[in-house]
Amino acid sequence: MPPFMEPFRIKSVEPIPFPTAGERRDALVAAGWNLFRVPAGAITIDLLTDSGTAAMSAAQWSALMRGDESYAGARSFDRFESVVRDLTGYPEVLPVHQGRAAERIVLGLLLRPGDISVSNTHFDSTRASVEAAGAQAVDLPVPIARGEPAPFGGDIDLDRLRDLLRRSADRVRCVVLTITNNAGGGQPVSVRNVKATRQLCDEHGVLLYLDASRFAENAYLVTEREEGYQGRTPREVARVVFDLADGCWASLKKDGMANIGGLIALRDAGLARRAREQLIAFEGFPTYGGLAGRDLEALAQGLLEVIEPDYLRYRAECARWFGEQLGLAGLPVLQPTGCHAVYVDAGEMLSHIPPHELPATAFGNALYLAGGVRVTELGTLVFGRRDPDGGPDVPAPRELVRFTLPRRVYTLSHLEYVVDVAETVSSKAGRLTGYRIVEQAGALRQFTAVLRPAA
Repeated sequence: MPPFMEPFRIKSVEPIPFPTAGERRDALVAAGWNLFRVPAGAITIDLLTDSGTAAMSAAQWSALMRGDESYAGARSFDRFESVVRDLTGYPEVLPVHQGRAAERIVLGLLLRPGDISVSNTHFDSTRASVEAAGAQAVDLPVPIARGEPAPFGGDIDLDRLRDLLRRSADRVRCVVLTITNNAGGGQPVSVRNVKATRQLCDEHGVLLYLDASRFAENAYLVTEREEGYQGRTPREVARVVFDLADGCWASLKKDGMANIGGLIALRDAGLARRAREQLIAFEGFPTYGGLAGRDLEALAQGLLEVIEPDYLRYRAECARWFGEQLGLAGLPVLQPTGCHAVYVDAGEMLSHIPPHELPATAFGNALYLAGGVRVTELGTLVFGRRDPDGGPDVPAPRELVRFTLPRRVYTLSHLEYVVDVAETVSSKAGRLTGYRIVEQAGALRQFTAVLRPAA
């Protein structure tokens, strides 16, 4: 049995689909072998994402009834703004409908063609926003040896950042730290690393921003792993990190504990004024930002709940136990685990499948066919780059599969079922074959791509 218990009890339930093996295969074929295109009604356990998939608390459902739906100056915005200001210390607060809207607004204002945005790792939508501005996204993750535990594997590589700033400070407009580093195995960023990054940015006149979508989980992992912060509360650690940056954006569909919403929070009143102009043009009036008043109420309550130590302890211990069980089932799990997901190295597991045949996709599709489990491919389909000369894709740094944990949704027995399915797939890993892309969009291709088995 795991060494933890859920710090909540279940008050409402919904049925789970159990499609047959034939129905699963038909659904995957109809979806072009792309799990993003499989309808939810054909999924048994959905570990695709933690974005907008949380189960809201009784207090959040109650907060919905307080929603003020006034177009301008709603009371619900006042509560949301107060909670965000108290949490982050940033005076300028703008709601948006989700995180990619926030990053598109901020990065669209900061960047111009030829500029550089540097990150520990830009996630897919962040990279798309950088490139939409005509700028270059440069990832500088801290190097990690395969199989080597990395307590702060989410850190940015300070030596490479220092070198880049010395060579190209005139082109670098911002450094973006994603906390936790979603594309890099869900690993946290240390406070030490944030402080050192701030110092380098100050030396070269570069702005530092946070993608703070999982700020609370990052803070909790710091209290577990970083010397000098044990005994501090996650809320205190989060504030230390926010104080080091010029501002942040966040998808509140993660640590906002709700099903929709995001934010921009800034120190610079001038940048905030320009951001509000963009907000009005594309999201809505600045006090609702594309959200209903009831959504703002649910988000304000969620931001209070997500920072609670008991909840975060459960979240981390659940991921740790799940990772241990997947490891015992024969999967190469990235260690240590973070909070929001467990990552498996499909490149190691399916070493006979070359990157251009999408081994992470092959493993994810096999999980679905074996038991209706949906996971996320974070390999070459998502992070690979097209060869400009028409050759095979430039492969992603790693072929990862993300087993994402929606907040307060699945119980121990659900995850045990996933482990059983994963063990079945692991036992026949050597017989799995790859896929090739037959249709793809120019950006964020993983959402709509059509694939076919390579064999």
